[in-house]
Amino acid sequence: MSNPIQPLADYIVAQNEEPETKTASGIYLPGGAQEKPKTVKVVAVGKDVKAVKVGDRIIYKAYSSTDVKVGREEYLLVKEEDVLATVK
Repeated sequence: MSNPIQPLADYIVAQNEEPETKTASGIYLPGGAQEKPKTVKVVAVGKDVKAVKVGDRIIYKAYSSTDVKVGREEYLLVKEEDVLATVK
């Protein structure tokens, strides 16, 4: 599926990764007990973004993103300056 959002300038579009539903020992976690993801996967970048590319996993400032829902999919819009790190 292609991304319906094309970011402008130095914005990044990202999606939350699926939270773990099972612990390392095999116990299934209910929805309320799952940790919020700390990383997101980049699905599109604006033309002025230099340090991040599509497919990267990033950590960003907690209250600096804008949540957007298109159809059933949820996306985050983050400015490049609010990206703290990429995850290998």
